[in-house]
Amino acid sequence: MKWFKGLMINLQFFTSIPIPISLPMDKPHLERAIRTFPIAGLIQGSLYALILYAFLEWTPFSLLAAAFAVWLAGILLTGGIHLDGWMDASDAFFSYRDQERRLEIMSDPRVGAFGVLSIIVLLSARFLFIYEIVRLSNPSTYFLIALIPFLSKMVMGVLLLKVKAAKKEGLGSLFQQAASKTTLFIYPVFLLVAAAAAWLAGYPAIVGFLAMVLFSIFFFVFLSRKVISWFGGMTGDVLGASVEGTEVLLWMILWLLHYFVMG
Repeated sequence: MKWFKGLMINLQFFTSIPIPISLPMDKPHLERAIRTFPIAGLIQGSLYALILYAFLEWTPFSLLAAAFAVWLAGILLTGGIHLDGWMDASDAFFSYRDQERRLEIMSDPRVGAFGVLSIIVLLSARFLFIYEIVRLSNPSTYFLIALIPFLSKMVMGVLLLKVKAAKKEGLGSLFQQAASKTTLFIYPVFLLVAAAAAWLAGYPAIVGFLAMVLFSIFFFVFLSRKVISWFGGMTGDVLGASVEGTEVLLWMILWLLHYFVMG
């Protein structure tokens, strides 16, 4: 029951899916929420794959319309919560100030020019990748699309627990304090299950899975080192930015795979 409630906490916090129930926010349930980050991501990614399949197989709409539907779903389903973190972190990073001033900028509810420019670039790049993927899609595409939020939420969970918090207050710190030494032990199990599913799906899915996992690991290592020097540690906004950054990277990897491996 704690696992289910932990998953519901994730859907309530990180998606726009209506969860009209009151959920406990104590340490055991928040700890289960961290454990189920990847499951919440898999639900999100499966919805993207289902939307794409529905547009391609059940409607007369164009490939452009299908790509737009998937792109828009990524914004609407999350309610823009991670995009907000991306903009705030971009404003702070491109200010080129010291760590303390960057944290102040992230706390400012106003959006600056760098935040606006960064989100235009992010969303434009993501739309390009999605459209090209849709144009070159094959049966393995749906499986790999579902893995994108699955892996991004996994990166978020590991960053949350392995990088010190920059502030003692906030949502990120609340989740971090609820974790235990065994919280992340379930993540390798999730990866093994996903690897088995990729094996069953065939060669393109296996290559895609391995490439996406590898680049997710590289991106985690990069972020875990840089956020300390950039911001003095992890914040909720930085976590949100990490999700968006991981996802656009994985969309790019999937785009390249369709051109050079899966074509």
